[in-house]
Amino acid sequence: MFGNKQSSPQSAPNSFISNRINHGTTFEGSIMSDGDLRIEGIIRGTIHTKAKVAIGPTGLIEGDVHCKSADIEGRIVGDLEVSEVLTLKSTAIVEGNIYTAKIVIENGAHFDGICNMGTKERKLTNASAQYEEATV
Repeated sequence: MFGNKQSSPQSAPNSFISNRINHGTTFEGSIMSDGDLRIEGIIRGTIHTKAKVAIGPTGLIEGDVHCKSADIEGRIVGDLEVSEVLTLKSTAIVEGNIYTAKIVIENGAHFDGICNMGTKERKLTNASAQYEEATV
């Protein structure tokens, strides 16, 4: 009961890992993360995360985003690939293509691009198969 049992710290699940780029911060390069990412500043580069990306009203991403889910209030100039749910809030501006399983677009959000329901790889495979059929 009160013996020499050693307790080992338990690691938190990935969903509790949180990363933040604050307003006034500019980051250039690629970001890879297992946890959530909140952007209030500027990122010029690609984001890959196995969790959620939240872009606040002052956030700007110039590059592609690959994530599990996303809430966008700021601006993205690049493609979005979201495996589950993408939410574009009323202040969102997206200039690029969207690949997602589900999408929610609030009144006032701006989107300039093509929206595809499903993964990017599947869409590219289907498009090349259709092209081959058309050229035969």
